[in-house]
Amino acid sequence: MASAFPLTFPSWTLPKSIEIGGNGVLGDDTQRLVKLGPQEYKVVSEAEKFAMKRSRINFMDVTNQYSIEEAVERGWVNGPTTTPWFNFWGKQVEYIKNEIKVYNYPKSAEYESKVTKLFKKIDQNLLFENLSKFTSFYTRYFKSETGVESANWLHEQLEALIAPVRDVVTITKVHHTGWDQYSIVVSIPGEVTDKVVVGAHQDSINLLFPNLMKAPGADDDGSGTVTTLEAFRILIDEYASKKFKPYNTLEFHYYSAEEGGLLGSADVFARYAANNETVVAMLQQDMTGSTKRSIENGVEPHFGLINDHTSVHLNNYLKMLISTYNSIPYHDSECGYSCSDHASALENGYPASFLIESEMKYTSTYIHSVLDTIDRIDWDHVEEHVKLTIAYAYELSLAKHL
Repeated sequence: MASAFPLTFPSWTLPKSIEIGGNGVLGDDTQRLVKLGPQEYKVVSEAEKFAMKRSRINFMDVTNQYSIEEAVERGWVNGPTTTPWFNFWGKQVEYIKNEIKVYNYPKSAEYESKVTKLFKKIDQNLLFENLSKFTSFYTRYFKSETGVESANWLHEQLEALIAPVRDVVTITKVHHTGWDQYSIVVSIPGEVTDKVVVGAHQDSINLLFPNLMKAPGADDDGSGTVTTLEAFRILIDEYASKKFKPYNTLEFHYYSAEEGGLLGSADVFARYAANNETVVAMLQQDMTGSTKRSIENGVEPHFGLINDHTSVHLNNYLKMLISTYNSIPYHDSECGYSCSDHASALENGYPASFLIESEMKYTSTYIHSVLDTIDRIDWDHVEEHVKLTIAYAYELSLAKHL
């Protein structure tokens, strides 16, 4: 594994208090409506949600978008019951708010010389410093005090980056009902309001005891967060110096509560849909830092381009960008329904893609535990993800007539 830094562990910022039960984990029988596939809904408790995650069952928690009563009325599920979740089936129906629009993405790169020059500004030392701080919080679990503190730290970094252009670039704390960690949306205005979105989730989790144990979340998804933060730093500097002005509005999103069932991103995109916002593309960067299992299995370092439950046309656009800008290839892979925040965009009718560190079978096995630490990150691999994020954001934000 390529690494430019010593193998050291961060010091931990301990929470002021730790709570078990009554906070969405142990002993909490609060009922939630989850979606496990395009045609599959269930009602489960908070504790059962985490049992599902431990069993690697993907789901989207849509309770904030649809009440259980509404789900019953629509025939998606049966009425509330004490039956265990694995026997609690309702009528299966397909329901996506809006049809996913198809856009005419460019067939080739149009700004190769300008984008390539930006790669020289990528700073691996800064990436390391940012992830060191981000993983120093005891946990970034979305219902924890330190989860709010880590969101505050991330917000402060973004605030500092946009300071020279604060009069035109907006940063928004997206508050959610039911937990305190907020999502963050930074928006660079374009000539039109159509949005090009870069996403990552800021929360972490220890699936053994979410409220009790450390969850450094270096790879999942601290790596994606610092990847997109570095890309944003470089692009906002270009924007401030008037060397780059997007045609489409360019947004960077940092979602809360992905580990709780895509809760933060579901809120963000549901609000966009309710306001008739146009999102022409969304790229999720979730886990960008591990090559260990690829190398151990004699496989070249590569991107994992998720091709199930994603936008085919946007995936093809990313393939073109990778072949143009990156020194590693992509491998097609699958992750199932609602495996990361891109699913929230798709659920609301917006085209979305998901790029991960490798094929799913080679991704890190240390996630959701105390072992997801910074010493396991391959910084050359993270840099490849930064390059692609810059290329995607620059090229597509300038694309017209989509």
